[in-house]
Amino acid sequence: MAAMAAAKAEFLGQSVVASKSEVVSERKGALRVVSLLGKAKKAAAPAKKAAGKAAGAVKKASVKVNVPSNEELAKWYGPDRRIYLPEGLLAKDEIPEYLTGEVPGDYGYDPFGLSKKPEDFDRYQAYELIHARWAMLGAAGFVLPEAFNKFGAVCGPEAVWWKTGALLLEGDSIKYFGATVPLNLAAAVIAEVILVGGAEYYRSTNKSPLGSDLDRLHPGGAFDPLGLAKDPDQFALLKVKEIKNGRLAMFSMLGFFVQAYVTGEGPVENLSAHLSDPFGNNLLTVIQGTAERAPSL
Repeated sequence: MAAMAAAKAEFLGQSVVASKSEVVSERKGALRVVSLLGKAKKAAAPAKKAAGKAAGAVKKASVKVNVPSNEELAKWYGPDRRIYLPEGLLAKDEIPEYLTGEVPGDYGYDPFGLSKKPEDFDRYQAYELIHARWAMLGAAGFVLPEAFNKFGAVCGPEAVWWKTGALLLEGDSIKYFGATVPLNLAAAVIAEVILVGGAEYYRSTNKSPLGSDLDRLHPGGAFDPLGLAKDPDQFALLKVKEIKNGRLAMFSMLGFFVQAYVTGEGPVENLSAHLSDPFGNNLLTVIQGTAERAPSL
């Protein structure tokens, strides 16, 4: 017994160091021996995991992160920014190390690792921002003409976005507020290619008649007539607002497409139907085929 309770023992010719789990305990005169080998292996796993976390923390600490001094900016930038899940559900050390919070709209979310490479990160950021701006313009173009037409202004026969496109394909002209727009579909496409294509060319090459070596994605210099970029802190907040509204607009556009396919109506008409009878006109009644198709406010 004395030999087994010793701090050192010899097992198969090798010295074994006893730990707390290996100490022989005596209860009510009976000798109970705790496992010598099984516990040692299980204890190694947490140690290895802790070492991995420590190494990851050191690696993340080596990444240079700019910490905003402004309290409002700290909500959206830097290591203590808001992330896509609450603090209790997502630890800060679980955020990918390449998402440092220096880019507007960085919530630490990249489940597929699309932006691990710096060049991919820059490219996807540009793609998202350009699509977000198009979506905001498109969402306004989907909603406003139909809303104006519904409440008194003349914006075409129905001013529903997909019906307006059908009119152009049939060779008709668009009317806004009673005035005919002297553009057919071919002229509209040509104007879009020249104006939008030219602007995108100058942006991507960073060379234009108004200047070069500018920010490729945000206003500045001659491309900032409203002076949005004069105050750096305010400009940083505007960048966050832009990408947040742009992401919402992209989801809205997807919803508009689905609504048109399912209901055969525009977003304003769908909203009016829901507000007039929320229980009779909603997602469930549309799926069941029981929603009214001629709502009135």
